Formats: sequence, C-alpha cells, structure tokens
Amino acid sequence: MREEKRNIYWHKGQITRRDRERVQGYKGCTLWLTGLSGSGKSTIAHKLEERLFERGIRSYVLDGDNIRFGLNKDLGFSREARQENIRRVAEVAKLFTDAGIINIIAFISPYLQDRLTARNIQEPGDFIEIYIKCPISICEKRDPKGIYKKARAGLIKEFTGIDDPYEEPKNPEIVIETDKESLDGCVNKIVNYLIENGYLGVNEK
Repeated sequence: MREEKRNIYWHKGQITRRDRERVQGYKGCTLWLTGLSGSGKSTIAHKLEERLFERGIRSYVLDGDNIRFGLNKDLGFSREARQENIRRVAEVAKLFTDAGIINIIAFISPYLQDRLTARNIQEPGDFIEIYIKCPISICEKRDPKGIYKKARAGLIKEFTGIDDPYEEPKNPEIVIETDKESLDGCVNKIVNYLIENGYLGVNEK
C-alpha cells in the first residue's frame, strides 16, 4: 500500500444524513437518467428539478455535458475515459445523496457495467435508475445539438448509437418512453415513484 493511502482517514461529522432528512422531511437519493443522446434526459431532468423546487425540495442536476466543462474536462470519449467519467460523477452523487439532496444525473452512461458500478457506490435504495427510452431514429430527427449529423459524417468518433454501443438497462426502477409520453407525463411518473416509495415523505401528495 502506498504511503499516502495509509495516512488518509474518513472524518465523521456530528450531523448525520438521517438528521438532515428528518429536518427537511424527505430523503436524499440519486436519480440516474440514462439513454441515447436526444432521448430527452436533460429536458426531463431540468423540468423535474423545477417541479421539486416548487415543492420546496432541494435538488440539483448533474448534466453529462456540463460536467465535462469542469470536473471531467480532462477526459475524452474512449471506453476507459467514459468509465472514469461515470465513476467520478457517481462519487459526487453519493456525496449529494448524503447531504440530503435529490440529485438528478443526466448521463448517456451507455455501458451496463459502469451503471452497476455507479449503483454499487451507494447504499441500497439510494440509486434509482431511470431509462429514458427512445428509438434512435427519433433521437436523430430531434438531434438538438447536431451531433448525430456529425457522427454520420464521420466527424465524431466513438459516438453512442452510431459506432459505439448503448447497452439498455435490464432492470431499471423506471422506464420512460419519450416518443410516447408528454414531458409532464414523464416528470409525473418520476415524482409519483418518489412519493410511492417514501422518498418525499408521508405528507407529499
């Protein structure tokens, strides 16, 4: 073991996660939105953040593109870099959850193993996988960032859904089909899940 590893110790604060959740009246958790580019992850994430804010619930969106402007700006798009991208944001999500915040992760996160790693970083029940399902043909028609067009032209390599695979979730907690459901319907499905499973507290209706 390296010397620096032996000299690192976890310092426990006096205020626990349960203390924070008791005061605020709801539980911190990680809502992990995964799906193809253009499927609607970011749109749903920010609408959900608005909805929770209106209820007086602290939440925060960690968006895949935004994270690459700062925390993960040193990472590329190889499989190894994507694994590290997910690992880092999963560790940040764990801290947010411990702080009692409902953090909303909007990442393509194309690989099953990486999402499992992100889940296993947290305690059971803290990680809620939400599959934002949408046919690639619809995602390409939307193409809000123009990146499918660039990928088809060979200007972007290792692009998920074109020349790099997207591995669909096997047992996500929630499946949302954005080609069939309205934005409000998508958000309602998530909020209802949080209410029904006790994350928002008994007084949330």
